[in-house]
Amino acid sequence: MAEAKALYEAGRYAEAEAEARTASRSRPRDDVYGAVALNIAAIATGVQGRHTEALATYDEALPVFGRIFGADHWLTLKLRSDRAQQMTSPGRHAGCEAECAAVTRAAVRGTGRRWHAWQRARNGLVFALIAQGRHQEAEALAREALAAHGERDPMSLVLRLGPARSLNGQARHEDALTEARGAEKLYRSLPDHQRLPETGAVELAFAVDGTRP
Repeated sequence: MAEAKALYEAGRYAEAEAEARTASRSRPRDDVYGAVALNIAAIATGVQGRHTEALATYDEALPVFGRIFGADHWLTLKLRSDRAQQMTSPGRHAGCEAECAAVTRAAVRGTGRRWHAWQRARNGLVFALIAQGRHQEAEALAREALAAHGERDPMSLVLRLGPARSLNGQARHEDALTEARGAEKLYRSLPDHQRLPETGAVELAFAVDGTRP
């Protein structure tokens, strides 16, 4: 499992997926390490763009996480949030919205890692709202989540892209460009292993905006 994690952080996602699936199969049912390895496999599969397969892996992992950690544990909540965000690629935006909203309600009083699960779910909710054309709702939620975060880390980068995308949807392109520039500056300040999963995300925000010099 440690090898799978190291491969993922190095951007070697296909190898990370294979290693994680091997690690998961080698462990007994309801084993903690096997469950976490399955989670790594799901994440690595999604990053490769195979969202339907990733969803199937999350569906396999979710009941195991519930039995091992409990429904309200931060790892289970994070898994639910990550699973929900995979639903947007096949167009299941309302489903993503409903699940992310449920996770935010479950995690709202948490601290530490539970609080980070709450933020991840809020980001998923922003993305789902944008996909449904509800850009003003998305902007308000994205700004609220970003103000609450207060750290310069990969989660902050993801949250910074929410306002840029929602402003684009409102045809407020200059404002969107300002937000995208802020996200780009943050992206460049992160260590390489933290930037890899978001490769291209900032450039895509600029491309959608269409106003970058």
